[in-house]
Amino acid sequence: MKRRQFLKSVAFTGAAGLILPRTRLFGADAPSNKLNMALIGTWGRGEAHFGALSQENVVALCDVNEEHLAYGARKLNCPNAKQYVDWRKCLDQKDIDAVICCTADHTHAFVANWSMNRGKHIYCEKPLGNTVEEVRVVRANYLKNKNKLATQVGTQRHEFDNFNRVRELILDGAIGDVTEVCAWGDRKLPRPGYLPAQGEPPKGFHWDLWLGPSPEHPWNPGYIAGGSGMNCLSWNMYWDFGTGQVGDMGSHTMDLAWNALDAELPTTAQAQGDPYHPEVTPVKLQMDFDIPANDWRKAIRVSWYQGGAMPENPSRYVDLKKIDHGVMFEGTKGFLVADFQTRVLLPGRNQADMTYYKARPKSALIPPMGNFQAQWINACKGNLKTSCDFDYGGKMIEMMLLGLVAYRAGRKISYDGAKGKVTDSPEADALLRRTYRQGWTLNG
Repeated sequence: MKRRQFLKSVAFTGAAGLILPRTRLFGADAPSNKLNMALIGTWGRGEAHFGALSQENVVALCDVNEEHLAYGARKLNCPNAKQYVDWRKCLDQKDIDAVICCTADHTHAFVANWSMNRGKHIYCEKPLGNTVEEVRVVRANYLKNKNKLATQVGTQRHEFDNFNRVRELILDGAIGDVTEVCAWGDRKLPRPGYLPAQGEPPKGFHWDLWLGPSPEHPWNPGYIAGGSGMNCLSWNMYWDFGTGQVGDMGSHTMDLAWNALDAELPTTAQAQGDPYHPEVTPVKLQMDFDIPANDWRKAIRVSWYQGGAMPENPSRYVDLKKIDHGVMFEGTKGFLVADFQTRVLLPGRNQADMTYYKARPKSALIPPMGNFQAQWINACKGNLKTSCDFDYGGKMIEMMLLGLVAYRAGRKISYDGAKGKVTDSPEADALLRRTYRQGWTLNG
């Protein structure tokens, strides 16, 4: 089922409703309807899933920090759940139906791919991977198993109704034909380089397992500092552990644009920003992509700006810097500017009198999807369809990561999305992948 068909179909089923196989319609809370769940990463983003997990049967918990592991077991009230510090051993537990991955970014693709290899549904926090190769491997595995497994990338703001309203305005021609689209974020997290050795890991913290497939680094508590839910900002600016704001708020913000474009992979990428640093990702960055035409729009330019880089304002009385994370669609008749929950339409071209735009009736609006985590859990029990599956989310982050390849290569690159290959630069093509520590494999 194509994405456009899926969005139409939910109008008839109701995205927030519980969809279950006919043989199990005995009430949503019946024991036979509960999933056997594993939570990998029981603190930070893991806490955001406690509510959804409380309605299911938690059979396994995993965290490299034994203190956080005990915390999760206590909060979820699951004393019988098996506990692990190594997610590889956790995923071999036979009775697990579905997995929620809330690990550090550099193991996301690993947990996702290993889960699908074992026939387990998987919800993976963003970003889906840290390299182009990682997200392509995960996406290919999902496409092979999409008739058996439900997946969701953790871009949870997608549940906001504004995502639907923006998509409707674009599809219905409120700004004429789309010509360019951009997204931006203003977060600035400069880092001087990898942290020096500082003491020893606290008792019960398995530093080697936290490093996972990434290169060896000495322990420093600065890598995991920060409160629950914000600790990712302590590691994701380092190349060995993350992709900076491209994979962080870039995943969330570009989702607002991507949802309205029905886009495939770019044919080119180019980037400019802070001088390249071999240890830390850039703060200031602009990335531009050429996106092919589809059956309802022409080829377009899509751009990402961050850390002070910004698109031009659409008019002298609109200051895009007032929006910390937003998107702008430019069309032949005007502009649409939006953040996650609001939007403004700016007719701004000759003959932009709005007579060409016919608003759809209320009965034709895309229905609310309901709770983001619940959509995935319901999909695990029913039709396997989600809004941000590993195909949709995988292509979006592949584009973003390709921009980082162009940035590191220092040149515009041409890309064959079917083959996953940079066609005009062997040096850039080598940057599509990374080398893992001995003992770690993406396809386990």
